Formats: sequence, structure tokens, C-alpha cells
Amino acid sequence: MNHAVRKAGELVLDETTVSAVRAVLRTTADEVVQAIIDEVPPYANALSGRMGATIRRAVRTALGLYLDLASGNATGGDAGDAAYELGRGEVRDGRSMDALLSAYRVGARVAWRGLAAGAVPAGLPAAQVAKFAELTFAYIDELSAASAAGHADELAARGRAHERHLEQLARDLLSGASPDVLLAAAGRAAWQPPVSLTAVLLPAAQARPAYRTLDPNTLVLDDLPDASGVLLVPDADRAHLLRRLPDRTAVVGPARPWTRASASYARAVRARSLACGIRDTEDHLPELVLSADADAFADLRARALAPLRTLSAATARRLEETLRAWLLHQGRRDEVAAALFVHPQTVRYRMSQLRELFPDLGSPHRVLELTLAVGLRVG
Repeated sequence: MNHAVRKAGELVLDETTVSAVRAVLRTTADEVVQAIIDEVPPYANALSGRMGATIRRAVRTALGLYLDLASGNATGGDAGDAAYELGRGEVRDGRSMDALLSAYRVGARVAWRGLAAGAVPAGLPAAQVAKFAELTFAYIDELSAASAAGHADELAARGRAHERHLEQLARDLLSGASPDVLLAAAGRAAWQPPVSLTAVLLPAAQARPAYRTLDPNTLVLDDLPDASGVLLVPDADRAHLLRRLPDRTAVVGPARPWTRASASYARAVRARSLACGIRDTEDHLPELVLSADADAFADLRARALAPLRTLSAATARRLEETLRAWLLHQGRRDEVAAALFVHPQTVRYRMSQLRELFPDLGSPHRVLELTLAVGLRVG
């Protein structure tokens, strides 16, 4: 209220004027509230009943403090504090700052009309009337500024709280919390659960920029271990999502029911650890399946490829490559030769060696076991 206090020092109100103005405060307060109801639509139904009575008392108090200020008896500080809290309360009631500023403009006009109706008949000189008007509008401007500050602070606080709730929901999803916990977290975050979520793993520095290009209901964390970030994208169009991710190191997990987003995240993490260059985990399902249990895969290879251990390392490697190509190309010799960049006769020779090492190579069970054993390139 510093500006209003300075203006008050330029004004001299005698006791007669003060008494005359104080006599119209109650009526003026009622008129202010009624004008706001009539002229500012967001308040049309908000100031009735007990709320209306409370606001009227608040307006009377503010005008009373103003009159104390104008007569040199107060600083008006309490009114500023109350205006600040009013701004915060308007956020909680769902009204915008535009509505509050409109209410102040209407209130200033009606308040001055009422105050002038008390001061002018009391004989306040014209020069003092002008200063009184200037003080009135300075006072209301400062109340308005205090309310604007309260409104902005409450919005910021709510934004930070909302952000924290969304981050906690994302952490609960990644940790595989129970559906009850997830529903409660979604409620606190005011987040509408989708049908599915798709996890996207990418460098932490890219998480926020990528998030801003996606569905606004996407959840984001950018403080995971190893400088990683994750996006949980609701009901994603997979092809569209892949096009929107500029960072080629992003790894996209599968779509999963939203309460099982942890499964999408886990697959993306495992795909990243499996090999560089994996972008869409759906394109690498065989590798992901075969690498799911590393010990079991190692045991399978050791048993299925045991006959190759009798050979030199170089020969064993050539025959394993030939066996892999033969199985994948279903025994079509020319295709196997093209894949290995060798002559078809070389394929014939190597396959004769393999048939000696694996007499039951035509057995369906042996074909399945060997296909799995050589399904991943190792070493």
C-alpha cells in the first residue's frame, strides 16, 4: 500500500467528511457486491447466500480500512493481505484472473460513486475531492495487484503440486504398483487413465522436448538412472509415435494396458541392454525372446551344438553360420550360398559335414532346438 499511503498524505479529510463517508459504507459495500453480481458473469451465482454475506462484510472492512487510511489513522496493510488471500481463493473456486480484475473495475467505479455521495455533500472542497478520487483508485489498484499476486502464486503452487502428482503416478506405474494404488495416484493427479500406455526410453535431455510434441496426457520422467528419461504415451499410434521421436536412440516398448505400463518399460530397458540400434522393440521380438533367460539360452546352445566342440574354433564358426543360414532359408541351397557369399558346392560340402555331426538333423525336435540355439548371433 506504499503508493496509496503516499497519496493519503496529500489528502486532508475533516471529521465531518469522515463521518459522512463512514455513514454510507454499508450501503456502498452492498452496491459494490450487487454491481459485481450484475455485471461480471462468473460471479452471477457465486455471491449469494452465506458467501454473499461474507463478501459484503469483506468489502465493508476493506472500505473501512481505506477510510482509516484516508483520514491518516492506518496503513491499509491488512487489506492488502486480505486481497492476496482473495486472489488465492479465486483459483480454488475456479475463477480466472480476468474475472477478478473485472470485479475490481466494477467495484472501483461503484465504490467511488458511493464514497463521493458521502463526501461531496459534507462540503469537501473540489481540490480535495480530486485527491480523494485519486486515492480511492490508487487504493483499489493496489488491492487488485495484491489479489493478482495471490492468484498467480496459487496457480504456481497448484501447478507444482500437480506436476509432483503426475511424476509420482509415473513412478508408481514404472514400479508395477497395484491397480488400487495406481487408481488413487491417477485421481490425485487428475489424470484420466487411457486404455494403454507405451513406454519410450530415451536420453534424459531429450525427454522434455519429446514430451512437448506428444499427447498432453503423456507422463514424463527425466531423472532415471544412467541419465535416462522415459515417456509413457497414452493410446499411441505406433507409426505416428516413431515418426515424432527425433532422437534415434529412443527405444519404444510395446503398448500395454495402462496398469501394466511397467511391462512396456521393462522391455524397452532390456532391448536397450541387448544391442545398440534397437528402436522399435516390436521389430526385435525373436532376439528379446531368446535373450529373456541368458542362462537357459547358454545351456541350450551348449547342448544343441555340442558336436561342434570337437572341431577347431574357425571350422566350428563356419559350420554354425552355415547351419544357421540353412535353417533360416529352409534348406534352399542357392539362397544359403547367397547369404553366406559362397558357392553352392561349398554349401553342399559343409552340409554333408553337418549331417555327419548331427545324424538326426531331419528330426523336427532337433530342427527346433538348433533353430533356437543359433537364432542369436553370439560372440
